[in-house]
Amino acid sequence: MAKEKSAIFIIFGGSGDLAHRKLYPALYRLYKAGVLKDHFAVIGTARRPWSDDYFRETVVTSLENLDDDKQKMEEFAKHFFYQSHNVNDSKHYIALKELAAKLDDQFSAGHNRVYYMAIAPRFFGTVAEHINSEGLKTKNGFNRLVIEKPFGRDLASASELNNDLSKAFPEEEIYRIDHYLGKKMIQEIPNIRLKNPKFDKALSGKYVSNIQVTLGESLGVEDRGGYYETSGVLRDMVQNHIMQIIGSIAMDKPDEMTAESIHKVKTDLFSSLKVLDPEEVNRAFVRGQYDTDRLGKQTAYRDEENVDDNSNIETYAAGKIEFDDERWANVPFYVRSGKRMPDKSSRIDIVFNDQASKLGINPNTTVSLLIEPENGHSILVNGIDYQDSNQDLIKFPEDKTYFDDAREAYESLIIDILSGDRIHFTLWDELQSTWKYIDVIREQWDLETPKFPNYLSGTMGPEAADTLLERDGNSWVWDD
Repeated sequence: MAKEKSAIFIIFGGSGDLAHRKLYPALYRLYKAGVLKDHFAVIGTARRPWSDDYFRETVVTSLENLDDDKQKMEEFAKHFFYQSHNVNDSKHYIALKELAAKLDDQFSAGHNRVYYMAIAPRFFGTVAEHINSEGLKTKNGFNRLVIEKPFGRDLASASELNNDLSKAFPEEEIYRIDHYLGKKMIQEIPNIRLKNPKFDKALSGKYVSNIQVTLGESLGVEDRGGYYETSGVLRDMVQNHIMQIIGSIAMDKPDEMTAESIHKVKTDLFSSLKVLDPEEVNRAFVRGQYDTDRLGKQTAYRDEENVDDNSNIETYAAGKIEFDDERWANVPFYVRSGKRMPDKSSRIDIVFNDQASKLGINPNTTVSLLIEPENGHSILVNGIDYQDSNQDLIKFPEDKTYFDDAREAYESLIIDILSGDRIHFTLWDELQSTWKYIDVIREQWDLETPKFPNYLSGTMGPEAADTLLERDGNSWVWDD
């Protein structure tokens, strides 16, 4: 039985898409699991002049695809309250403080507060400042600020944002969400390494030829064209999700399995990133933008809603990342992420070299950790389920049902927030290093006009992404 948690959630942007699509379903699953039960309440805030009853109706509507238990959903929704809010108005924060205190007494929530920023990043600093100045933070319980990406657009803006937040919240109270770190397979990588000493020992430049990280999506930008015009896949996927996945598989063994130890080795890894010189960018990184498909039925990116007709924003990026440390010297990490690829697939492919035979591993063995859409159902050895392979390299988990009941990413991360466990969140020191690396690429790309569109919808991306690996005598493991 799950241990019950207590808190008052204040969700800034409570009327928005993220809250209804991700947060409320995740909270409802935790309610059904008993993690949230009697001692919690949710305050949704936004500019819209909603009543509590109307807000609750929207919450129930957001859950209709999860459950047919109308009574359970309505019981859950009774924990939800709404307050119209102007982020710049101090009086609104005082009203929030009073409502939170009232609900804390009503639900015996232990003076615990979770402040969730489901709003545009430009408001993060303003809201944090007012939470502090108007005295919303409690003295007897915990205070935790949850930040959604994007965390800045570059190192300069990320630093400015971090400075603003740190005036109101110390680093240990800030939880920067990267939902990929909530996925079961990513969370299990340290345990897989711990329970498979041979595999863990093999994770070094002595025995690894290359490591590949692919985050492929079959959909286009859909209704996010306006956002993508300001972001592109480099900022949207590579700077955060891909870098954090690399951190999980490539970090040194921590002294212990605690947030402090794990973040130390991840921070050390990211600080050793070999930042590219501008003239190296176009040899190390490839960008692309999707066109229609072979039959002309799919919408090209430039024809999507809220996208410039001559847009130079990339919907695909592939690159070769290297580290300047003893463990990974001269080992390429090939990464790619793109829209309109043949299938949705998120995976890590580890290709071992001939020297791996010294550890009893067949030369050129490939281990693939599948993150999505299987939700970690599969670990492959040379393309075969590890349980059916002849290799004894991987012996965890012990049964095929291990991942079947895996929590959804936001559900898992909310439990961590309530528990004060920061292992699966991103620290500022890590972000500094990854932004420093990405900025060089972005700045160089912005100086040039690419020949877009350069790949058809439903394909693996531009041909230059294959050439990137072929120059090193390698090839992508996942190839449709």
